[in-house]
Amino acid sequence: MPFSSIQGLINELKYRNDIHVISEFVSPELESTEINDRIIKNGDGKAILFNNNGTEFPLLLNMYGSEERMNLILGTQNMDEIGERIKNMMAEATKPSSSFFSQFSKLPMLKEIASWMPTRSKRKALCQQLIMQQVDLSSIPIPKCWPHDGGKFITLPMVHTINPETGVGNVGMYRMQVLDNQTTGMHWHLHKDGARHYEMYKKRGEQMPVSVAIGGDPVLAYCASAPLPEAIDEYMLAGFLRQNNVRLVKCLTNDIYVPADADFILEGYIDTSEDFVMEGPFGDHTGYYSLADLYPKFHITMITHRVDAVYPATIVGVPPQEDRWMGKATERIFLSPIQMTISPDILDLNLPYQGGFHNISIVKINQQYPGQANSTMNALWGAGQMMFNKIMIIVSENVDPHNADEVLKAISNIDIENDILFTKGPADVLDHSGRKFAKSGKIGIDATKNSSSDVEISVDIEDLKLMFPDLKINTSYVENKHSILLFGMDEKESDQVFKISKKILDSGFVKGVKIFLFFDKSLNLNNFDYVLWQVSGNIDPAFDCQIIEGKNGKSLCVDACSKTDRKDFTRNWPNVIVMDDETIKEIDQKWLSYNIGSFLESPSHELKEMVKNEGAVANS
Repeated sequence: MPFSSIQGLINELKYRNDIHVISEFVSPELESTEINDRIIKNGDGKAILFNNNGTEFPLLLNMYGSEERMNLILGTQNMDEIGERIKNMMAEATKPSSSFFSQFSKLPMLKEIASWMPTRSKRKALCQQLIMQQVDLSSIPIPKCWPHDGGKFITLPMVHTINPETGVGNVGMYRMQVLDNQTTGMHWHLHKDGARHYEMYKKRGEQMPVSVAIGGDPVLAYCASAPLPEAIDEYMLAGFLRQNNVRLVKCLTNDIYVPADADFILEGYIDTSEDFVMEGPFGDHTGYYSLADLYPKFHITMITHRVDAVYPATIVGVPPQEDRWMGKATERIFLSPIQMTISPDILDLNLPYQGGFHNISIVKINQQYPGQANSTMNALWGAGQMMFNKIMIIVSENVDPHNADEVLKAISNIDIENDILFTKGPADVLDHSGRKFAKSGKIGIDATKNSSSDVEISVDIEDLKLMFPDLKINTSYVENKHSILLFGMDEKESDQVFKISKKILDSGFVKGVKIFLFFDKSLNLNNFDYVLWQVSGNIDPAFDCQIIEGKNGKSLCVDACSKTDRKDFTRNWPNVIVMDDETIKEIDQKWLSYNIGSFLESPSHELKEMVKNEGAVANS
């Protein structure tokens, strides 16, 4: 069921009883985030509409926050349907034709493709029903999400820019910190199209026109977040998903076209001669604060909006969060293009949300020749945003990459000497664990080896505890016949993990364990979400992963501890994102008045011990 507006989606969610409507006052500053976090991590996962927030506009959170709602927004029963459509379309387009006249059979497909292209109009549209008499961002319920955020952030913007050399537009999703009532930061990373356009305008000595759309058809914001090449129009993707074109309207103060049904339009410019401004910190999807840095300033000259405008936002933080399902949609939609452009031997792909959608990838292949896993790793690490991946696990066709138990069993069969590949490459700008900004090591694990028998594993836990009384030891994976042992520790030296691993392997108390994972002692080692989040986010494989040999074999040892106050780590280490005690107490006291179900504990309680220091920076 396609939706041309958020209002239409809200009505459908009310009909389905899939949205909480809160009439009690809730502040967009921290309070809405705390309610959202409890609903996502402990509750029913419904969308949340805050009607009473101190402004005239309702605030909508968790719009994309379940598999069912993501399918509803995409108009699918199953997200794999979109990949199948892509495969079928490409098969038809590339099918050999026996005669000139048989080419005409493809004309209906060409007509269909043409119907996906957006239409443009200069007439006023719903998004321009009202013009704010004075630009005033404080009149919109923009949340301050987490306690140490630099301010309020617009988190679901569709940022429209134009390549000044070609005239081709781009739509990206870049967070925008509210600096004052008329300006925001523009947090586009150096790999993004918006940043490239900015450099072009700066080189030409020109102001850069920018328009930002918020709301409208909920599929549009998803498309703005999708990892598309610059040559592919985001609204063409939306047209393909909707099977209908997107209607665009010309802005009132610049020549940029925006969705006609959007809820808000922010028109303005970036002065390329102006110094960058400090933006951040921001509680990010990594589960840590991304620290303050310099970015361009966006000047807003006009705000228009619908009469019935709703302000949508997304909250990110320690996974799982709403973006779990946006990331899953991207994984399923772009699997087919990966198969067609990189390798048809790639059968499936899992990008776990705990790894921020690119830190960990599990790839299923049709294994046909020796070394194929390594070939696949290198091909994917050179493909678009897959270059940011740090941990890649290749499994064979008999393993379900979405089944954690099957993947762990496959990893337990690896040959430590021959099935691990180390390399280096680009990293996401938000990666806090790289020894250098935007660069990191990478580790590939060839887990395609088939084994008919379980790996023989033994752990003498009592003697191990006597030998290392300060270690927290978790044998839950070993007990499930997986060759992985978890440790919690208070790390004091850069190579302490590897020294301990050597002693363990020499002791004879552990046999057959292929992988040792070390974490801060404050981490709950029984929480699989948090274990995967920490091991993927806290390592630079070039420094934090080593193959250690002892008297009783070899093991891959991984240092996923935080790197605060370590001499070998010179960058600031960010803090884990948690809610402040005052806000938690406030929501505790008011919970029942919201009429959204039984009381839910704050997820931040479990994470408080992981906070290293006051503020966004963990280093003392």
